[in-house]
Amino acid sequence: MNWIPLTNEDQLKQLIENSQSRPQVIFKHSTRCSISSMVKNRLEKNKAPESLDFYFLDLMANRPLSQKVASVFNTEHESPQVLLVKRGHCVYSESHNGIAMDEIVENSTAA
Repeated sequence: MNWIPLTNEDQLKQLIENSQSRPQVIFKHSTRCSISSMVKNRLEKNKAPESLDFYFLDLMANRPLSQKVASVFNTEHESPQVLLVKRGHCVYSESHNGIAMDEIVENSTAA
């Protein structure tokens, strides 16, 4: 898995722009949460599809940015959480043990 660190609002704006032509994934991770670490490891065991960009948002280091993500995409703030962004909108959001690579992929190809 080639994570792209998401650390500032300029990157978030670029991610939204990039989502117009290519689905973008945000993984919100808490380094203090064992469930979050388990989910991160589970995602990393899968082969990441080349058709998606995967962003890693460290909640402990970037809490204001995480709250901005929740606001921009009108989602509840959760950890761990994955958001799939297509054409500027969050089209799929899941948290905790519900996070699975196959569902991310399935939703990324849905119309």
